[in-house]
Amino acid sequence: MTHPWMTSNPFMSMWLSTANHMMSTAHGVAAALTQRQAADMQAEFERQVIEFWTGGWMKLPMKPPRGI
Repeated sequence: MTHPWMTSNPFMSMWLSTANHMMSTAHGVAAALTQRQAADMQAEFERQVIEFWTGGWMKLPMKPPRGI
């Protein structure tokens, strides 16, 4: 005779499978969002570094030509 506490419960199995599927979907969405935010932050950082190092001489006012 098998022990009733050791038998598998099909409803529990279905519930856990569904919960696992939902959590893996949520994990994928969260990972994609995190990766997108990291890429945006990296792009903004690079833009600020380039603006810092080139902004000083690129934003100088242009002198008007002498003949005018």
